[in-house]
Amino acid sequence: MKLRYFIPAFIALVGAMMVSCSDEDTVTLLDEIQVSRSYVPINLEGGEATIDVNAKADWSFDESDIPEWLTVTPMEGKAGETKVKFSAPAANNGRNADLKIECAGRTQNIKIIQGLPMVQDATCADVIAGPDSKTYRVTGTVTRIENTVYGNWWLVDETGEIYIYGTLDKNGKTKNFASLGLEEGDVVTVQGPKTTYGTKVELVDVTVLKITKSLLKVESIDPEDATIPLEGGDVTVSLNCKGYGVSVEIPESAKSWLAMTSITSGVNPIVTFHANANAGGDRSAVVTFKTSNGSQESAVTATINQKGAIVACSVAEFLAAEEDATQYRLTGVIQKVTKASSGDFVLRDWSGEVAIYHMGAQGEFESLGLKEGDIITVVGNRGSYNGTPQMSKGGQYETHIPVTDVTIAEFLTKPDDQNVYYRITGQITDIDNPTYGNLTLSDDDADVYVYGCYPGWGATGDNRKNWLTTAGIEIEDQLTVIGYKTTFNGKIELYGGIYFSHSKSEY
Repeated sequence: MKLRYFIPAFIALVGAMMVSCSDEDTVTLLDEIQVSRSYVPINLEGGEATIDVNAKADWSFDESDIPEWLTVTPMEGKAGETKVKFSAPAANNGRNADLKIECAGRTQNIKIIQGLPMVQDATCADVIAGPDSKTYRVTGTVTRIENTVYGNWWLVDETGEIYIYGTLDKNGKTKNFASLGLEEGDVVTVQGPKTTYGTKVELVDVTVLKITKSLLKVESIDPEDATIPLEGGDVTVSLNCKGYGVSVEIPESAKSWLAMTSITSGVNPIVTFHANANAGGDRSAVVTFKTSNGSQESAVTATINQKGAIVACSVAEFLAAEEDATQYRLTGVIQKVTKASSGDFVLRDWSGEVAIYHMGAQGEFESLGLKEGDIITVVGNRGSYNGTPQMSKGGQYETHIPVTDVTIAEFLTKPDDQNVYYRITGQITDIDNPTYGNLTLSDDDADVYVYGCYPGWGATGDNRKNWLTTAGIEIEDQLTVIGYKTTFNGKIELYGGIYFSHSKSEY
């Protein structure tokens, strides 16, 4: 079931509600909170409207729901009756907003409607530049169908690309995309409201107004996953063409590694692509096939992949990388576990930290006994969520080093072993080498010498130097570090301390 959006299905019905609502209409949906109107109209020329809120406890609006064009006064209130005013400036086109009032654990929905939305013909560029909630009518080519139940796919025209999140069937129903018979390459006209999810511009639950079937279709790809091995090789794409010949376009960024080596003619042309051995990471390219019959042009695409070496890098290098098929290997400390059952956590090394999203299969993180403080190596793609870089779903566990929490007194009793790591916390009582972070940690029962405190896993060379000063860590601060036990000239040491966290002294 789709839960991300609530989109009104019938604008006419909304208009009828706007006409019928009055100050005397009372909507009683919840015991905790009541509002005099749940549909609130504002004139297109600008203006304001007022409702009564009657609550049995403190209440407040969810600020994240309120668009820039709408002013709500007040945003919160106490138990009892409060008048709430909504105001908006003049608008060129109709718009609306879905607001929520939270009260005693319950939610009251309110819909603000300014005028009636006018559906306009638009290009993809117009949609991208336009406001959310506005309804657009767009014509473009179907590409990359990602969900054949709800109908999630990409629409492209000469000005850009937008995502279609949900496609209604001929009866206005969801989850029946297959009944429309839409295929990649078809030219369609769709209509729906815009929203922005993170950085992705979407039209939601669109209605398909017109379909022009493509003159071109991808019949098969060999191999089926369209993947060339690391050592190099070929991929062949078999097409069905109703136009006058086929042209092939390889993206400029892929021409250095991917080439078309042959193409046959006829109704079922076969196109062969070749790539030499790959010394870098995984890579891919979306190639485009085009044809025309003189009055209509059609285009379809195919994604050609090539396996590559896994790129070992720091977190900072991973964050700076492009979002593509390249596989990266990251090693660092599990700084925070956000959801163990799904394998969601934050990994930190000397250069920074990054979220790891859905590592491995469901429950794998827990079955491996992974926890905060462990040193882990993972492999996956660079992705993002709402513009923030992360390792995308599908990242794989490779190995880890368990880290045991102990007191300083317990640490002193452990055997020397450079393969066994511990995490300790204490107060810094002395720093005898600020360049490399050689210091003494103490707690209530004992103290230990830390031979080197570095900014995180993987720091080498100059990246290890003067880090305590840079981080503002001083004597009397509380410090948590990870390392293994050694003994040098009879002196017990925690060797190669990996910084985990610290807090300033209260004195």
